[in-house]
Amino acid sequence: MAKVIITQTRSIVKRPQRQKRTIQALGLGKINRSVEKELTPQISGMINKVQHLIEVKEL
Repeated sequence: MAKVIITQTRSIVKRPQRQKRTIQALGLGKINRSVEKELTPQISGMINKVQHLIEVKEL
């Protein structure tokens, strides 16, 4: 599977609880924190739900 680097670019303050939990599940939580994940269908779905808060780069 392809790998991606996910970086949080916006704050989760005043966001719905569901989006906050998705950010936490991705391993993020602070602005400019990055994680490397394999691009599975589950991760892809999470990325789509919070795409306005993160930046994604493919490796």
